[in-house]
Amino acid sequence: MFGWKKKLNDLNDLTAQLRPDLSRESLGVGPDFPGVAPNPLLSSDARKRNAELRTGALALGVLVDWREVNGNPRVVLMFDVETASGISFRGIADEDLTITELTRLAPGQTLPVRYRPAVMDHYVALARDADPAHVRQLSDEIASRKRT
Repeated sequence: MFGWKKKLNDLNDLTAQLRPDLSRESLGVGPDFPGVAPNPLLSSDARKRNAELRTGALALGVLVDWREVNGNPRVVLMFDVETASGISFRGIADEDLTITELTRLAPGQTLPVRYRPAVMDHYVALARDADPAHVRQLSDEIASRKRT
């Protein structure tokens, strides 16, 4: 248990050296972001986080960029997220996408995402199960707030 923060920092530094495109600075999230897991299936924290995100609060994310991880269909998506309560932040989604979904990605796309309001750690997940009527209502609410 001793020195676990140092080991975590060393792992994050190693990840930044091996994949500078996945560093905190490159993703635009700052020093408080816990980092992208090398393999979320092997991390119990990542599995728990993904389960919480699937039931999180709905928000809208504008796709900024994406990075493939290890040549798999696994992709790190970067969003500028706007919540129903008016909070904006840079969100990172770690998703497995099909080839079809990958070819449809374009910067500037607005997609529904889920986040954890209690944690606010930059992690989001695509809200594939979101009700289109609820997404439209959220979009209208955010748009009306921006006009005023």
